[in-house]
Amino acid sequence: MPESPLAQTDAELLADALLDAVEEDLQLPERDKSSPPESMTIVGLVFRRVGSDFARRYHRLEIQAEQSTLDSPVLFVANHGFGGIFDLNVFAICAALEQLEVDRPVTVLAHQMTWTLGLGLVAEQLGARPASRESAREAFEAGHHVVVLPGGDLDAFKSWEDRNRIVFGGRSGFARLAMEHDVAIVPIVTAGAGDSLLVLSSGQRLARALKLDKTLRLKALPVSVSLPWGLSIGAVGLLPYLPLPTKLTTRVLPAMAPVDDETPDDYAARIQAEMQHALTAMTRTRRPLLG
Repeated sequence: MPESPLAQTDAELLADALLDAVEEDLQLPERDKSSPPESMTIVGLVFRRVGSDFARRYHRLEIQAEQSTLDSPVLFVANHGFGGIFDLNVFAICAALEQLEVDRPVTVLAHQMTWTLGLGLVAEQLGARPASRESAREAFEAGHHVVVLPGGDLDAFKSWEDRNRIVFGGRSGFARLAMEHDVAIVPIVTAGAGDSLLVLSSGQRLARALKLDKTLRLKALPVSVSLPWGLSIGAVGLLPYLPLPTKLTTRVLPAMAPVDDETPDDYAARIQAEMQHALTAMTRTRRPLLG
């Protein structure tokens, strides 16, 4: 009989996920000269499969979602866990969309920092595009679903004490976007990633002092303790780290549409409140690591 996931070492879990990626995902189409290099396509496919499988196995990802048919494009609005492209919540979102069996392409609006760090070509193989109204417009016009994490670095680099809070920083552009393109918003809430390391401070004051909000559009520079970096300022979140084996839970909420005479600000606030209500319920009796 095969070993249970709990009986396997972390290295074995990661190796199994990598083998699954190689076996299942590397069916590459012929490409033209305008396509990304084949090596980038392979890296992107492997990264997606490894990330999703690692979340399912190592983090015992539990997905709570009612099977429903999405007949038209929607805007998926999600919360961050910790970090950027290496955020565990991003892997959980990918796994949730796989379980929902969405029948159209998905475009993920990502922070420009992904391209600044030279990871843009890899991210694009995951469906990512620089977060902008133009990227969203092109995606919706092409019939894609769109994923956005409105909190950006404010939500991604929260301190330990705020790990179960959803922080959008007053941003309502995602609600305005949904209203302009007449698409429903489907919230996706993930709990647990904040337990995967210790974030001592979001570093917002430090980011302002270094003028990173002006130069790199970063409003936070986290001070954290993680493996293998130990005590770190800023690097963790932009670079991969070895997360503690915390349990992840992802809940896909019912689609939400604006009500009569609702402003984008009010619509955004209602979405955030509904997501926070779900996250609070998901973490009320949660125990660190165990879930």
